[in-house]
Amino acid sequence: MDQSHIRNFSIIAHIDHGKSTLADRMLLRAGAISQREFHDQLLDDMDLERERGITIKASAVTIEYELDGETYMLNMIDTPGHVDFHYEVSRSLAACEGALLVVDCAQGVEAQTVANAHLAQKSKLALVPVVNKIDLPAARPEDTAMEIESLIHTPAEDSIFTSAKSGEGTDEMLQAIVRRLPPPKGNPDAPTRALIFDSNFDDYRGVIVYVRVFDGKLAVGDKIRMMGVGRDYLITDIGKFCPKPRQFKTLGTGEVGYVVANIRSIADVHVGDTITRTHEQAENPLPGYQPPQQMVFSDFYPGPSTQFPELREALEKLQLNDSSLTFVPISSDALGFGFRCGFLGMLHMEIVQERLEREHDVEVVQTAPTVPYQVLKTDGEVHEVDSAGELPEPTYIEEIREPIVRVDLIVPTDGIGAVMKLAEDRRAEYKKTEYLSSDRVILTYEFPLAEIIYDFYDKLKSATRGYGTMDYEMIGYHANDLVKLDILVNNNKVDALSVIVHRTKADARGRGLIQRLRKEISRHQFEIPLQAAIGSRVIARETIKAVRKNVTAKCYGGDVTRKRKLLEKQKAGKKRMKMVGNVEIPQKAFMAVLDPGE
Repeated sequence: MDQSHIRNFSIIAHIDHGKSTLADRMLLRAGAISQREFHDQLLDDMDLERERGITIKASAVTIEYELDGETYMLNMIDTPGHVDFHYEVSRSLAACEGALLVVDCAQGVEAQTVANAHLAQKSKLALVPVVNKIDLPAARPEDTAMEIESLIHTPAEDSIFTSAKSGEGTDEMLQAIVRRLPPPKGNPDAPTRALIFDSNFDDYRGVIVYVRVFDGKLAVGDKIRMMGVGRDYLITDIGKFCPKPRQFKTLGTGEVGYVVANIRSIADVHVGDTITRTHEQAENPLPGYQPPQQMVFSDFYPGPSTQFPELREALEKLQLNDSSLTFVPISSDALGFGFRCGFLGMLHMEIVQERLEREHDVEVVQTAPTVPYQVLKTDGEVHEVDSAGELPEPTYIEEIREPIVRVDLIVPTDGIGAVMKLAEDRRAEYKKTEYLSSDRVILTYEFPLAEIIYDFYDKLKSATRGYGTMDYEMIGYHANDLVKLDILVNNNKVDALSVIVHRTKADARGRGLIQRLRKEISRHQFEIPLQAAIGSRVIARETIKAVRKNVTAKCYGGDVTRKRKLLEKQKAGKKRMKMVGNVEIPQKAFMAVLDPGE
């Protein structure tokens, strides 16, 4: 198709502002699906996405739309809204020239709206503001349009008012895409350059690569080269999602689609790599993507019914579909061989664990998540550690640096006091306040990442009666008075339970942790001491009493020395058992580390 008739765009918004429903409504209006096929979350084809009602993976769809007697090809990428999948959004925007910025007019501009709008502007994308859910009783379309104007400096009258539920405003939105978004640039006669923005694994066809062609074209039968790894393949199939897969012979300049080329080796495909034709190669690859920055680390070990190689194979296949997941092999005395996995956030970690169990049928034992730290050693070297178990001996540590994030909190004005108190309790540093409107403000703070990853969002929602939202970005590492809190079970250190904490909170955290572990670890045949220690100083102790058998029950009456002899024999047996016995630590005990116990 002629390049001037192609439009590549993303749909970006805060979570739950109606992106996926809007995408479904556009497919119906453009005739890509029939009324019978139309249903909620049509593009969210993962069971997890349907159950949670969120988009996890960006999905690309091609639709044809007629306007003024001309046919236009609209390549649409529906993106996730949750802060943990920010990386998915940045990848999608790199394959587009424009974006629809969707805002729920009952909620107004929220934290992820701000983050995604800035990301799109940084990528120099044309933005079309869309005010959604105008059919709600609490809708404030004009106020929301004014908030968007102050955010992206586009006149409020340029906003398009729609209701994805009823379909109102869909025509105006499709016309705005054609008239206000630019066609793709690129040279059809130059050597082929196509950007890989996603990939998937199929047991029968190998790796399926999703691409956006920037220069030249790709055709079935072409020999292609992956410029990053230097491997050659032959294209056997090309197609587009309309929204069902449809085969095509070629993909021209500016078009988006999928390529199958019998790629069996997962290691040969990297998101952000450039595809070119082998016989006429491009000189320079496309810029690609910044590597994602892992915010949370957790150890995954094979469960009772899973072997180590099965877990590794499942992680490799999942990484192909989710390039922001990283993993390296590790071993633990308590749990055997496993992997330290890096995630973009807590929700991302939950999703990966569920996908491993559902899609790949593997069982995993997961340790409590931690954040990355930097350690400056006495010899001047700086090391990055992902868990407390990796810290060197205290004598070799000059300082420990913790990750700091800039957090934008959008809250109602009557919730400012409660939110400031919450931020103060989490060691946050106040930066600035901006007013979005007369009753909503943006509070900007710098937080230690460890203080917000677990339950801060829940506490924020409680403090603002559900109206507060947050977005965060990493800004660097700052040195602080941090110590390693060791947990000893039966006098043995368990690295998977150790945590890095601020010295002022270490005593309270240690006592709380030991008390929770006592409830989670079941009683054994011998007494189990639980201790929390900083270096060689024990700061808290609890004891799990042994399961006792009444060995003197058969001794009715008679000499007391006989009873004493039996009790001494039992005592000696328990002592011997304590020396050789293993303590079983359940999965719930590893997750008890997370609970701040407030």
